[in-house]
Amino acid sequence: MGPTRLVVATRNEHKLRELEQILAGVELVPLPDDVELPPETGDTFEANALGKARAARAATGEPAIADDSGIGAAALGGAPGVRSARYAGPGATDRQNLELLLSKVDGKVDRSVAFVCAIAYIDDAGAEWVFEGICEGTLAEVPRGSGGFGYDPAFIPREIGDGRTMAELEPAEKHAVSHRGRAAALLAHHLGLESP
Repeated sequence: MGPTRLVVATRNEHKLRELEQILAGVELVPLPDDVELPPETGDTFEANALGKARAARAATGEPAIADDSGIGAAALGGAPGVRSARYAGPGATDRQNLELLLSKVDGKVDRSVAFVCAIAYIDDAGAEWVFEGICEGTLAEVPRGSGGFGYDPAFIPREIGDGRTMAELEPAEKHAVSHRGRAAALLAHHLGLESP
């Protein structure tokens, strides 16, 4: 059985809430306010997630997890990728990032996209693990739905198959196919947790 308490290296309330739903049975503790996370300068989601998890573990001495995730559009060569959270510039809102992506893909024949999430876990002994989840889909022309966050209102997951966006799915439906849900399920399995 894995730890019953993990420090989560995020300031994103949406991510914390999603992870709480997926990793039922583990107490997820938000990062203390005085802990500074390193800038996300890595070339991969894995590198960024590990950097944040290492900072949380070093600051608290407790087992820690961190995720880094984003979206890649085939028509844009995989962009925005690791730059997803600041695609429209530093401090950009989710809406600004989404609008920029939609404008860049506008008129392109290929609207296929993929969400990628890497969750880094550092255990009590300091061993490091990374779990990656991918969800493939299509970019909607117009955002729809009020659930989720980030690029969810324009991401139509291929696996659901009925044209709804991530933001139109019930939380359990989303977690079953989402990039974060898949990465967290691998982490849960590693920790010996029952699947939700």
